[in-house]
Amino acid sequence: MMVWPAVTLLGFLVLTALVIAMGTQSTARYEREREERTSAPRHAAAEAVGAVHA
Repeated sequence: MMVWPAVTLLGFLVLTALVIAMGTQSTARYEREREERTSAPRHAAAEAVGAVHA
């Protein structure tokens, strides 16, 4: 009789862990891409400023 509540709880915990793992990977990928986007224009702007002053 207690098998189905236990299976339901176990399934819920497994799915919750899966969602957390997927969210963590997605967030890490987003942060890497954001760092690449924000660091690239800074270098390009610094080179452009240096070219104007030269």
